[in-house]
Amino acid sequence: MYPPKLNNIINLFESLPEDERRETLVSYADNAKKQEPHAGEQFDLQDIRKDEECADTVGVYLHVDEKGKAHIRMTLGPEVQTLTRAMTAILCKGLEGATPQEILDLPSDFVTRIIGAELVRVRSQTTYYVLTRIKGICKVYLDRQRMAQAQVA
Repeated sequence: MYPPKLNNIINLFESLPEDERRETLVSYADNAKKQEPHAGEQFDLQDIRKDEECADTVGVYLHVDEKGKAHIRMTLGPEVQTLTRAMTAILCKGLEGATPQEILDLPSDFVTRIIGAELVRVRSQTTYYVLTRIKGICKVYLDRQRMAQAQVA
């Protein structure tokens, strides 16, 4: 149901008591910078903008390799909150190598399993924001692929 890497992360978080879960979220947040584009990387799509749901600008970069696997990088402005940073690192790592269609079809129920029901309740907009942005760029990519194939046919 979930890509294997994301499933491993979900299982890790579900095994942790609440205090360790929050510490692990902070650890992921601290590693969000590692999800930024690296020098020389090429992307099929880039979506960089400031949305109402987020405290600062967020950039989503998508590259789909020759095997159809997605590679997502993200940039986060300095005002982006800890939980958004954590979800960025979790999703970039967890969705690495999934196809854009698998990402688009991903149910969002795993978010609560990672961050816990209390944080979802308190910070609901923040928790789903990154997933929504990643799904959005995958949808645009797939729509463009379909249009290109239709023009060839």
